[in-house]
Amino acid sequence: MSRFLFGPVPSRRFGRSLGIDLSPDTKRCNFDCLYCELEGSRPVKKYEEIGNIPPSPTEILEELERGLPNFPNLDVVTITSNGEPTLYPYLEEIVEGVERLKRKAHLKGERWKSLILSNGSRIGEEKIRQILKELDIVKLSLDTANPKTFKKLDRPVRGIKLEEIIAGMEKFRQIYRGELIIEILVVKGLNDTPQEFEKLRDALSSISPDRVDISTIDRPPAYRVEPVPTEKLWELAKILGNFPIYIPSRLRETTLPQFPNLSRQELMETLRRRPLTEEDLKLFPPQTQTLFFQLEREGIISKREIGTLKFYSLRP
Repeated sequence: MSRFLFGPVPSRRFGRSLGIDLSPDTKRCNFDCLYCELEGSRPVKKYEEIGNIPPSPTEILEELERGLPNFPNLDVVTITSNGEPTLYPYLEEIVEGVERLKRKAHLKGERWKSLILSNGSRIGEEKIRQILKELDIVKLSLDTANPKTFKKLDRPVRGIKLEEIIAGMEKFRQIYRGELIIEILVVKGLNDTPQEFEKLRDALSSISPDRVDISTIDRPPAYRVEPVPTEKLWELAKILGNFPIYIPSRLRETTLPQFPNLSRQELMETLRRRPLTEEDLKLFPPQTQTLFFQLEREGIISKREIGTLKFYSLRP
């Protein structure tokens, strides 16, 4: 039985993922987000404020090394936590160990990438930026660019400032050569307005992520908050501009009507304004899908992979 490993789990965003839980015994987080799928809890500044002493990185990495041969064909090994993984005091050793094991796996023909799922709270710290830049994929959360909404929605521990998080993301982008993904989780009545997304657009323009993931509540939340309709997510996504945007397909399977049929010019304009995923394309009528394949054959469309998602856009 594994203490630190879980999965592999299928992820639409990242593929077949083997997870590493850096806080397996209890929740440790510096946020107390209203929408969290874990139980609500007091946010902490340090890992050691709750429960037992941290497990040693050697113990975690040895379990990972023993487990990897049992899980072929992985897409990612994901550093995560029952809370926030960057609170773990030996994160640098974990990242170094994962990268070492990745190099060994690549020599054997495996091609998985390293990933961390973080709320972004400590990206303002130089040390954290230097640690995370060694990973292949870094997912950071940014639910709002409004400090008042940030305090209401993400409920950080005292001392965390949204302005420092955004500035840290900008600095991280300058040194990071991997795939930077920003995640926005939308909650009804809190960060679901055009004004909120206009502020987010301005922040994202400075951060320049490779991809933006937009979702809403789809599991029982810690507190009494509600999701927004999937149609609302698409409306808000348009405000962000031409970033590659992903909205999880499970949110749209039963709630989103099919997109309208587009002319050649309309489809080209859509692809120019915002890259589309393969799942997006399936929501268009067959005539539009046929037109897309025609444009692809003509070499007008370019393809880019971010994580395990393929994004299509108009060639410049």
